[in-house]
Amino acid sequence: MRRNLQAGARRNAALKMEVLTDQEVEEIHVATLEVLEHTGVFVEDDEALEILHAGGARIDASTRVARLPGHVVEAAVTTAPHYFVACGRLPEQDFLMAEGRVGFTNFGEGIALVDTYTGELRAPTKQDVGDSARMVDALDEIDVYERALGAHDVPQKVAALHNAHAILQNTTKHAFIGPLDGFQCRHMLRMAETIAGGSDALRDRPFVTSVTCPVSPLKLVKECCEIIVQSARAGIATNVLTMAMAGGSSPVTLAGTLVVQNAEVLAGLTLAQLTSPGAPIVYGSSTTAMDLRLASASVGSPELALISAAVAQIARRYRLPSWVAGA
Repeated sequence: MRRNLQAGARRNAALKMEVLTDQEVEEIHVATLEVLEHTGVFVEDDEALEILHAGGARIDASTRVARLPGHVVEAAVTTAPHYFVACGRLPEQDFLMAEGRVGFTNFGEGIALVDTYTGELRAPTKQDVGDSARMVDALDEIDVYERALGAHDVPQKVAALHNAHAILQNTTKHAFIGPLDGFQCRHMLRMAETIAGGSDALRDRPFVTSVTCPVSPLKLVKECCEIIVQSARAGIATNVLTMAMAGGSSPVTLAGTLVVQNAEVLAGLTLAQLTSPGAPIVYGSSTTAMDLRLASASVGSPELALISAAVAQIARRYRLPSWVAGA
């Protein structure tokens, strides 16, 4: 049977699940703006407060709460890039993060692993971090690398730097790395600049993205602010990855949790854009529901799937590349 092309037909190139209607997405957006303007977000870092204040936020110095007017947030969204090329160390490993482009990464961060040779369950080492990066590098199905493990055999105050060192030596794919604080972010960027051949070369082809997590509900802690500001100034992307738990650190309802999630990401985005307009931002989510029996995160649950699908819809509303939790 011959199937000729259909004139004017609209097609989906891949599977798409829409949990929310367009109207519901818009209601979440409006509710988010209301939360940011009237409730505000706690901002622990002094420099971040100064940046937000200069950009039009109202600051309560006694509580460190920044209230962001809607027009400030919406202006920030317009300057955030609509796509992001996650460059690899090799050009053939470049991955385009844009609307409708679906890719996959490994999950992280594992706190234990089964030893390949002895079968022993043990804490991971720096060597294991490098080995995991090398393994992902060989898997065509995985587009970018997220730190799969954290080294436990190094001083933990600078473990993120050891992780970055092991990762960048062992993968040619784009690396998403959580530097954990401003000190380690600064030195991770210096490490990347040395590999790239200078700050301009890294800005032209950024092969690393910073990952940082607000603290739910509605807190940009000092370390999170430092990473966002330093990454924006260096011209590399920041994955603002919220980890709210419905029924724990966010409302038990799907809509309520999505508003908290959205407010935290947009607060981080606004800080990045006021620091350096055009700084790449990835709309991140590892938000899920709390298991009310065990008081733990129910990762891999049906609720996580619904939240992640809804997050992807909301990110499309802002035309931002998104990063959402899977299984």
